[in-house]
Amino acid sequence: MAAADVEFRCFVGGLAWATTDRTLGNAFSQFGEVVDSKIVNDRETGRSRGFGFVTFREEHALREAIEGMNGQSLDGRNITVNEAQSRANGGGGGGGFRHSGGRREGGGGGYGRRDSGPYGGGGGRGYDTGSPRYGSRAGGPDRKWRN
Repeated sequence: MAAADVEFRCFVGGLAWATTDRTLGNAFSQFGEVVDSKIVNDRETGRSRGFGFVTFREEHALREAIEGMNGQSLDGRNITVNEAQSRANGGGGGGGFRHSGGRREGGGGGYGRRDSGPYGGGGGRGYDTGSPRYGSRAGGPDRKWRN
């Protein structure tokens, strides 16, 4: 990765449904120049999935935002702010998304943090609704789809 490609991105979890890309960016702009702010939406419903990302131009702004915003209230919800894992290294676990023709859900890596539940991190914690099996979660038994 070239020096110009370095991104200073934080994961923001616990967001209110009403939080938008713009309000997220505005809330974090007090710490430095925000290059991008993005709420992650469900592909089928278009509704917020309750987390997003904010990208800063400079590293010091990222560090100050994590320190200043983690645990604070935004749109009536206490949010969690951590440094996002690089997309290049699979998001902290096992390789991003799985896709078998159906809707994709975060799995083994996915977005952001290792402890972010079904949305990513630690291999095998997500699920793929397009596969004939409802993938095992954290080593549990597989359940077959029944029609």
